[in-house]
Amino acid sequence: MVDTITESLSLVEKLAAAKRASRVLATANTDAKNAALRAVAAGLRSQAPRILEANELDLANGRENGLSTGLLDRLTLTETRLGALADAVLEVVGLTDPVGEAVRGSTLPNGVSITQVRVPFGVVGAIYEARPNVTVDIAALALKSGNAAVLRGGSAAISTNRVLVAVIQDAFASVGLPSDAVQTIDEFGRDGATQLMKARGYVDVLIPRGSADLIRTVVTESTVPVIETGAGVVHIVLDESAREDWAVDIVRNAKVQRPSVCNAVETLLVLRSAADRLLPPVLGALTASGVTIHADERSIGYAESAVPVTEEDWATEHMSLDISVKVVDDLDEAIDHIRTYSTQHTEAIITNDLANAERFLAEVDSAVVMVNASTRFTDGGEFGFGAEVGISTQKLHARGPMGLPELTSTKWIVRGSGQFRA
Repeated sequence: MVDTITESLSLVEKLAAAKRASRVLATANTDAKNAALRAVAAGLRSQAPRILEANELDLANGRENGLSTGLLDRLTLTETRLGALADAVLEVVGLTDPVGEAVRGSTLPNGVSITQVRVPFGVVGAIYEARPNVTVDIAALALKSGNAAVLRGGSAAISTNRVLVAVIQDAFASVGLPSDAVQTIDEFGRDGATQLMKARGYVDVLIPRGSADLIRTVVTESTVPVIETGAGVVHIVLDESAREDWAVDIVRNAKVQRPSVCNAVETLLVLRSAADRLLPPVLGALTASGVTIHADERSIGYAESAVPVTEEDWATEHMSLDISVKVVDDLDEAIDHIRTYSTQHTEAIITNDLANAERFLAEVDSAVVMVNASTRFTDGGEFGFGAEVGISTQKLHARGPMGLPELTSTKWIVRGSGQFRA
């Protein structure tokens, strides 16, 4: 199998192989890339028993090592989740290939034609933890955008990622594309992650996904350019005009549907004028769903089982069935709280007041700002990208869910007919 071959290579040899493969992918046509993606999707389905067996081994090790409930959930693959991953890969097939797309252009007065076109980065590195779905998402998006990928998925998912990468490599090889275009360096442990962060000349851009500590480490220590993704201290605001049914349904969905992910709500801010009307049904629905309410002094009386909130809670990405709740005097205080504690991932307001909605959209500075919708929609798949490389919370190059265009840079094509500059 492919994995037994690649695991005998040193880390530098893997990086060099990925660099060579990236040159092939950069000029691969769309049909070839789509054929490889279809082969990946087919491989995920046909190799499901093998993948799930490896995943169960990782889960058993995770439980033995005291991995948190949130990380265990992110680590878990089921037949349903694996099928959804395969479907997401096929969605990427249907997306427009960004490579070669003209961004802008013109013809100069002297007749020289200039065009800015999208080109692949080259080699995309990724460091993440306990998220085998990211292995598939990044490999698929990297391929369609003409990039090779070097993946450090962490020790928690080492068995699952090894099998997933082998399946992907076999799929690439089956259609004549280089299997070295996707590499895992999990076997090199923490030292491998450190070397990946220093691999200028081999890796063109590095994307971290995971805890705030992981992201901070990569941003601080990497000499490779980094596209920073962020932890999700996500807020929802309820104002006095919010519909009760919307408030209940949206807040419960944003917290309960999948609490371990970065777009799950972590803090609920309720305007004082709405507290008596909205807090009893909203907190009742959350409590009935098993959520622990971390309440401030003004909201703690609205939920029997609430616990006092701490200052640390406001800045915490719980990744569990926990939510922090605060009653604020007005929208000014809500926005000030968000500015203080937000990780600039996603914020939402539930309102029927157009002025409040437009003010919130204008003044809240996060990657995604919503009105009357669940924060769970901050997702590349939901945005129509097929999958996502991550959700960028920085302001350079890309912001929000990153799909195919965000995995490209540009170059200028200049065509002349003998012109020279006087």
